[in-house]
Amino acid sequence: MIAKSNLDQNPLTKNEALIAWVDEMAKLCKPDRVVWCDGSEQEKRSLTEEAVAKGILTPLNQQKLPGCYLHRSNPNDVARVEHLTFICTKTREAAGPTNHWMEPQEAYQKLGKLYDGSMKGRTMYVVPYLMGPVGSPYSKVGIELTDSVYVALNMRIMTRMGRVALEQLGGRGDFNRGLHAMLDCNPDRRFICHFPEDNTIWSVGSGYGGNVLLGKKCLALRIGSYLGKTEGWLAEHMLILGVESPEGQMSYVAAAFPSACGKTNFAMMIPPKRFDGWKIWTVGDDIAWMRVGPDGRLWAVNPEAGYFGVAPGTNEKSNPNAMRTISRDTIYTNVAVTPDGDVWWEGKSKEPPDGLTDWQGRPWKKGSAEKAAHPNSRFTSPMTNNPVLSKQADDPQGVPISAIIFGGRRSSTVPLVLQSFNWTHGVFLGATLGSETTAAATGKVGVVRRDPMAMLPFCGYDMGEYLGHWLGMQSKIPYPPKIFQVNWFRQGKDGKFLWPGYGENMRVLKWIIDRAHGRVGGQETLLGWVPKAGDLDLSGLSIPAEAVDEATSIDVAAWKAEFESQQEFFDQLGRTLPRPLALQRELLMSRLG
Repeated sequence: MIAKSNLDQNPLTKNEALIAWVDEMAKLCKPDRVVWCDGSEQEKRSLTEEAVAKGILTPLNQQKLPGCYLHRSNPNDVARVEHLTFICTKTREAAGPTNHWMEPQEAYQKLGKLYDGSMKGRTMYVVPYLMGPVGSPYSKVGIELTDSVYVALNMRIMTRMGRVALEQLGGRGDFNRGLHAMLDCNPDRRFICHFPEDNTIWSVGSGYGGNVLLGKKCLALRIGSYLGKTEGWLAEHMLILGVESPEGQMSYVAAAFPSACGKTNFAMMIPPKRFDGWKIWTVGDDIAWMRVGPDGRLWAVNPEAGYFGVAPGTNEKSNPNAMRTISRDTIYTNVAVTPDGDVWWEGKSKEPPDGLTDWQGRPWKKGSAEKAAHPNSRFTSPMTNNPVLSKQADDPQGVPISAIIFGGRRSSTVPLVLQSFNWTHGVFLGATLGSETTAAATGKVGVVRRDPMAMLPFCGYDMGEYLGHWLGMQSKIPYPPKIFQVNWFRQGKDGKFLWPGYGENMRVLKWIIDRAHGRVGGQETLLGWVPKAGDLDLSGLSIPAEAVDEATSIDVAAWKAEFESQQEFFDQLGRTLPRPLALQRELLMSRLG
């Protein structure tokens, strides 16, 4: 039986709509008790102790990693499951051809049967959370009901959780209704269903963060993109960073990169010595909500309060600021552990230490064919740990965006940096964004997977309509940001990268900022504006000028093939592909002759 006092004597809110919904879901799931989370430090200690006692979290070396814990998930539950992620709209057309669709009533009935009695013998945690800064008109309130203490603790890191969310909600009923039950993590009973028209998310059968931290990809992007379309703003899979000049001028950039393209590294970049006095400040590393401000510019907030980052490949060279960030108060998921309770993953150091325990809790030996850490192992860290966190990260009004950047992983064709001719051309660059697959993913290297605005897995409605919404935003933004495309991964004939990347990307970012403010010229090419000779500051960079020339070059033959490939993706979108994007492709092709 549910302890009725948990509902009737809830001390956190008098919101009748919320209390009634929690009561309804509790009657469906039948937990032994219902606990309302308030977000306090005392509650964090209590939930952590509970998680440790149940073996859900394991304390790590508290001298090396104070406040850090390890979680091992079910081996069949280690990543997002796109094929089990559904957009549940009244019509299939509203979800579009790039999303999996399920009719809403069918989804409610199918998942309702799975939820029925799913929390018997367990606790239902009521997790109120705020996506966006406190007091911001941009922010949205969500409530996640979950039977996972791991989820409750992670949501505390990733969002503004507890009383603060309920205070912002007040007596309104317009909160996102999120329900999550782990069941037994059976993949045959795993569904992540989004109901954009109902502002509802139901997740069942998983414990992995991307499927169950409902404020992140589920609300902030899939539901958020739908809300953005209906309310006139943009919910985007973009980092936000601030660039501060030695004179103190601050400029802000939003950038979209598909996975494995260095997004978090770019958000926390350390400029090279040549740029002493320049500073990069992180506003957000993954998601941007952007609205038109009263001054006619595009303003952005980061709706999150933490980082849910991929561990493998993160090290002192690739991202020293991330290493500082995850050194305390962090939950690690599916990494390897050293004998003294430290963490390790592939890419953290050249050689693995002796005596590792792998991500499944098994002894691991050097030279093993299996990875010590899962390739998608994660860390969850509060953004306040970041040594380069922007002072504006909690600003209710957000920050004004001067430039938008789209970037993918391309070994050829796409130049190091390119500026669009205008807004429509810029949307075209984002719409045709792609990254090359690896042999591990597809058995074939160099296959371009189109990922418009890096949003293909996260758009909560028809992709063609989404691109049309981007085009329509131009008339709403009197002073729009300039739009650029970058590619850090162009390779020479020897297969080596032509551009060093990491902190040296500051050289490209400096040109982007200068172009956005009209301080530097450019060279017009058939496909967009690129830096003129001498525009990129290459002083102190030990790579030959020929490599830079090749990285910035336009290969006409390669681009003709690129346009053919783009048409294949446009054909997939079908009738809702905006006509201006089809015309833009034809115009650019005609310029190539």
